[in-house]
Amino acid sequence: MDVRTRRGRNVRRLREEKGWNQEAFAREADIHRTYVSDIERGARNPTIMIVEKLAQPLGVTAGELLS
Repeated sequence: MDVRTRRGRNVRRLREEKGWNQEAFAREADIHRTYVSDIERGARNPTIMIVEKLAQPLGVTAGELLS
């Protein structure tokens, strides 16, 4: 599985476990909602800084989003 797909699935799973929709998660991560959508669909290849912004509110490390 492509790393972008795997990361997107992990972000979506963890976001849903928190009970957040994309908009709420985007606010927590300080990222635009459409960018979150693109990441979850594997359409974006974010920088490591963005991956860290995604990981923090989810309570995981950046590396965990890639595994």
